[in-house]
Amino acid sequence: MGLGLGLIYWRYTEMSQESKDAMTEAFKNINWWMLLPIFIVGFLSHYFRALRWKILLKTVAIEPSTANTTFAVLIGYLVNTVVPRLGEVAKCTVLAKYEKTSPDKAIGTIIGERAFDMISLLIVMLLVFLFERHIAFTLFNDYFGKYFHDGTTIIWKPVLIAVAVLILCIAGFIFLLKKLKNTKVGNIIKSLGDGIASVWRMKARGAFLLYTFLIWLMYTLMVYIGYFSLEATAGLGMSSALAIIAFGSIGMIVTPGGIGTYPLIVAGVLLLFGLNEGVGMAFGWICWGVQTGLVLILGLASLILLPLLNGKRNTQQAG
Repeated sequence: MGLGLGLIYWRYTEMSQESKDAMTEAFKNINWWMLLPIFIVGFLSHYFRALRWKILLKTVAIEPSTANTTFAVLIGYLVNTVVPRLGEVAKCTVLAKYEKTSPDKAIGTIIGERAFDMISLLIVMLLVFLFERHIAFTLFNDYFGKYFHDGTTIIWKPVLIAVAVLILCIAGFIFLLKKLKNTKVGNIIKSLGDGIASVWRMKARGAFLLYTFLIWLMYTLMVYIGYFSLEATAGLGMSSALAIIAFGSIGMIVTPGGIGTYPLIVAGVLLLFGLNEGVGMAFGWICWGVQTGLVLILGLASLILLPLLNGKRNTQQAG
């Protein structure tokens, strides 16, 4: 939390007066009605995540209700806004309590979930590189173009270097796996691999992959729809939304709930798309505010509704 607040103060003091004025003007002219569909799409992302988790839970002989699973997921996100990664344990504990099962069995499914989330994030990053390669090439030319003075076009050179780097990364990963075998880090990597393999062996892997796609589609749509809340961002496309999702996800990990880091990263991404830093910062705070507000409202509502719903169900079963 301290890091996030420190970043907020540092970035604001470093911004030019023009950017500060642009940020203030953007906040004044928010189209508040466009935030409503973002809430709906945001809820759908959590709902699809709950449905996907149900598929994994069935592999360990847990068949929870959709309502309990959804409430548990939302409570997990609520906890994550305060203590990162503790939300995974919280949602498993909550679900186990109301489904009368062992939390350890539910926690065992988290590895498969996280493994596919990592793969999904890598795919999104790859899509960003493919769709916005001109930005990647521009950055490459700005930082490394001085090393190429043969007078020929260098558009193909970053591609060759990217391929070479990819090959080196794969070779390095294989080498590390051999070196880290039977170590704590090696066991974590092996667990992720086993999680991916277990998902791929499931009968319902088609539904699992569909829900995974829908989750990330909803994330992207939250940003894309959010563009229409500001006049300056209304003309941006889906590929820029993918870029925000790809790099913004990292910001959500660095500080609790992404406070400070998420808006900063969003502003940096939108700067590459030609927007004023102040407008980018304003949009980053809008996205962060909607996401955090959604989690707080739905998470707290879940804490209230979960015992009420299950108390009513237990009464009906007893009757």
